[in-house]
Amino acid sequence: MKNIPTEDQPSDGWIDALQTFDADLRRRGAAEKTRRAYGIDVGQFAIWASRRDLEPAAVTPRALRRYAAALSQRGAAPSTVARKLASLRAFYRSLREHGAVEQNPADLLTAPKKPQRLPKVLKPEEVARLLDRIPATTPLELRDRALFELAYASGLRSEELVSLDIESLDFDAEEVRVEGKGNKTRVVPAGEHALAAVARYVERARPALRAGDGERALFLSKSGKRLSTSDVRRRLRTWARHAALSAGVSPHWLRHSFATHLLEGGADLRAIQEMLGHASLSTTQIYTRVESQRLRSAYARSHPRA
Repeated sequence: MKNIPTEDQPSDGWIDALQTFDADLRRRGAAEKTRRAYGIDVGQFAIWASRRDLEPAAVTPRALRRYAAALSQRGAAPSTVARKLASLRAFYRSLREHGAVEQNPADLLTAPKKPQRLPKVLKPEEVARLLDRIPATTPLELRDRALFELAYASGLRSEELVSLDIESLDFDAEEVRVEGKGNKTRVVPAGEHALAAVARYVERARPALRAGDGERALFLSKSGKRLSTSDVRRRLRTWARHAALSAGVSPHWLRHSFATHLLEGGADLRAIQEMLGHASLSTTQIYTRVESQRLRSAYARSHPRA
């Protein structure tokens, strides 16, 4: 006997469809955080649809437009509405592959335009000030210097940094092997400064932090366990304050700075795409807008008739 959906409980049909979708995401190697985000977005729509006696196969583009309008009326930002519609598009793509629906109703919807925000970027001298302000005295200081030197030198996400194992670095080849989004592996160059900082950390600090011989994580917490992404954010905020940098500096700022500084130095956009692990070149092209804005600012400051 089917359940009667309550205010916060979708119908059995929706629950079955959500489980099918999650199983597909698992099979495709989607990260836990990605699966959870999809589950929340589609789950919220499932509750909305269940209240209106709409099963998954009965949802139309018109129903999705009504849902998007309701989100906007409740104050959801255009970027939030666009993300939720993208989640529903992926959900219905999965259902169509399983033969549960004939068409994807979300394909006929146009997502609201999102205001494009340029990535936050540090200047090269600000990066140098940040890194040079980290001492090399205690094991935790040596770890942090190695951590953020590598983050900037190779453009790694915080999740990628904490996932590195001791074998991930090849000092002879001057590169690091990274497990990126979707379990995709890429090999990224690592600069001389970063490799030297990591070597010092591995030789002088990591043995003091290691809790046991079985731990293979490269970057360890003070308890000897694998560092977490929240640890990375917290430590970076601490050193950013020491360097008197803007509030809100995050690990992604270092990644954005890596890409922007490479582009400014003449690196090929496709090479930057490969190093960042972007699936699409269009994602990497945002950095050309950062460079374009920098040139316009320089022009406005310097040209007598700007």
